Amino acid sequence: MNNDSTNADLDKWIDRFLAEEPPRSKSLVMTVFGDAIVPHGGLAWLGSLIDLLAPFGVNDRLLRTSVFRLAQEGWLVSQRDGRRSHYTITPEAAQRFARAFRRVYAAPNVHWHGSWTFVLGTNGLTTAERAALRKELLWEGYSVVAPGIAGHPAGDAEALDDLLGRLDMRGKVYVVQAAQLPGVQGKPLADLIAEGWDLRQVAAGYQRFIDQFAPLRAMLSGDVTPERAFVVRTLLIHAYRRVQLHDPQLPVELLPEPWPGAAAYELARELYLLTHVPAGEHVLEALRREQPDVADAGPVFFERFGGLRGPD
Repeated sequence: MNNDSTNADLDKWIDRFLAEEPPRSKSLVMTVFGDAIVPHGGLAWLGSLIDLLAPFGVNDRLLRTSVFRLAQEGWLVSQRDGRRSHYTITPEAAQRFARAFRRVYAAPNVHWHGSWTFVLGTNGLTTAERAALRKELLWEGYSVVAPGIAGHPAGDAEALDDLLGRLDMRGKVYVVQAAQLPGVQGKPLADLIAEGWDLRQVAAGYQRFIDQFAPLRAMLSGDVTPERAFVVRTLLIHAYRRVQLHDPQLPVELLPEPWPGAAAYELARELYLLTHVPAGEHVLEALRREQPDVADAGPVFFERFGGLRGPD
């Protein structure tokens, strides 16, 4: 496939994707920060952000509104220098940001050791505290297995402690790890999966992702311009991240077979490998127009998806 044909096919695919599923600008800004800006220090001037978001149909006004709202929500902080302004991730949000995007690039290989993590609410919690705790636990992939009890078969202790810290609930709830009691004929703990989660929608989301992005394998076989590579890489991570938000990240032993999440990860990895070098060139060019001393991506970036090709 020649380069002109490759880029023409990519343009058609991009136009169709943006027409059928236009990403919300605020969420897209989060994707661009996490995937493209954090590896270069996490700071971007507004002019660079305007350049990076323009190919997605996000105009100046929409971008300003998005970063303003993200700043209000505590994700970004802005600073002015004369008539210019730049944005960085707040220290409070940086840890959550890093954990969320690390999950995107990690292979789905969580294993089950036979126990569950349970979070037990207490009578001392207010109604508002209970609602906030339930919402955050559901986002973290937990299921409400009984009134006042949320559980997960592979709970991340660090993420859970961070969650309780954000909600000011450390020391206010019980957090326990439980396994099947030997000698007692109770229901198998694995049965809680079917009771706690409906994985059909998650599986459908992964399959839709595969159907949408699999055609890019052939389109990316030739030379792709840096801007197109950046757009494809960003849409890839944005779509994959959206599916993962609804995935409770259950151990592989407890998932139905075949599980499309594994194939979706391999596809995302393959396409990321094909686009990350030219996409990175586009990102650096945009960032360095406003700040010439922006750093190259560090070693952590090249650990994504099990290992990327480093710079020559």
